[in-house]
Order: sequence, then structure tokens, then C-alpha cells
Amino acid sequence: MLRVLAVDDEVPALEELSYLLREDPRVEWVGGAGDAACALRDLSRMLVAGERLDAVFLDIRMPGLDGLDFTRLLAGFAAPPAVVFVTAHDDCAVAAYELGALDYLLKPVRRERLAEAVRRVAEAAGRTGRPDDPGGPGGASGAPEEDEMIPVELGGRTRLVSRRSVTHVEAQGDYVRLHTADGSYLVRMPLASLARRWEDSGFIRIHRSTLVASQHITELRFDGGRAAVQIGDELLPVSRRHTRAVRDLLVRRFRHGDTPDTPLARADSDA
Repeated sequence: MLRVLAVDDEVPALEELSYLLREDPRVEWVGGAGDAACALRDLSRMLVAGERLDAVFLDIRMPGLDGLDFTRLLAGFAAPPAVVFVTAHDDCAVAAYELGALDYLLKPVRRERLAEAVRRVAEAAGRTGRPDDPGGPGGASGAPEEDEMIPVELGGRTRLVSRRSVTHVEAQGDYVRLHTADGSYLVRMPLASLARRWEDSGFIRIHRSTLVASQHITELRFDGGRAAVQIGDELLPVSRRHTRAVRDLLVRRFRHGDTPDTPLARADSDA
């Protein structure tokens, strides 16, 4: 069960956020603070008293110490809580993720979106939900996983790109390039970190510099002992190290009926 702190300088927003957090069965305790300075004092007091705090859900634009400054100060703690931003502004998303924010929610907050953020906090804290938790790990609701919006910079403006629209990702130094049907976007993030973050969403490593969304793969090809996957009009090479894992994943998906087309079956018989 999770212990979290809600932070917002607007009383109605703080009360609404606290209420929604308390409604989640994975959360056992919700504290509240009217600004980041108070939150910092509360966190220090809790740590001195040996009390656990799993996450802070906070606004960004607040008088005095803002949410980004608060997050920077957390680096001084031995075991800082996870940070989830809850804000009406989308122009700080890139900075928030660069500071290590676990999630970034836009107001007004939807209950389903907040539940996804709580799930990520529980996963990061190693406190998975009970089997009967709605939407929790092992839950019986069967609800699809909430999509994630990735902030990207375009001409000085921030755009949010849906994770579900990403077909594959390529490493480019300290950045990754997200490829979608509409174009590609550069994001400052290591590929290894993104691979771990999106592993449960169907993304698989096919090369040390390439990550692909398995649901977008239409064909697995073998040519002279070399493997490649077809995604749209692109044929992406699969390294020898990752060939067996990619093949096994796609064949399992085909046999379970997740892929209605036949190319994967032909690839299986040709291998």
C-alpha cells in the first residue's frame, strides 16, 4: 500500500487531487501541502521520524518554490520519493522528465489517468496492487493499459506524442528518435531507460540501437541467416543477439491469434 503527498497552492485543486488519491485502493495514506516549501518540510520531518513516503503528486506553477525546483532539491535525499506532476501547463513536460519525473498529468485530471500514475508509482516502489484492485496488476477488470504521452520539443513548442503511435525508436547518442506514421521526434533520453519503461507495453529490443513496438510488426524475414522485421514501409535489421527473442515473441503472438495476417506464419515455417 502506498503513502503519498499531494501538493497544490489552489485549495480546490488540492482537495480534488487528495480525494481521487484516497479513492484508489492502492493508496493507504494521503498527506496534503499548500506549497512546495511546506511539502519539503513535511518530507524532511517524515524521513527524520522514519516514516515512508512513496510519491509526491504536485503542481508546477506555485508561488515561491515551484515544482521543478522542489524536484531538484529531492536529489539531496538518500531515498527520495517518486514525483508525479499534476499541472495545467504542458510547456514544462520535457524539463520534468529530464529531472526524472515518473509521470506528467494535465489538469483536469481524469480518474483513469491518475490510476495509471498510481500504478507506475506502485511498480516503482515494488508495491503491486492486490488481485482485486481495479486496474492493478493481476486485476480482473481487463481494462486496457492507459496510453502515455511523451513530450517532444518542436520549434520552441512542446507537443505530446502518444506512445501507441510510436512504431519504433532509434538511439542517437544521448537522445532517442521516436518514429510514428506522422513523422519522427527527438527526445533526450537513453534508449536503455526507455526500453525498461516500455517493456510491459509491447516494445522489444531488436538491436542495441533499436526498439520496436511489436504490434506494428507485420513480417519477420530471414535472408542468409540475417533477420529483419517489417514495420510499415521500413525493414529494420535484427541483431543476432536478439533474433531468437524476437522470433519467439512474434510466433507466440501469432499462435495466440493476436495477429490476423499471415506473414509471421510464413516466417516461422521458413526459419
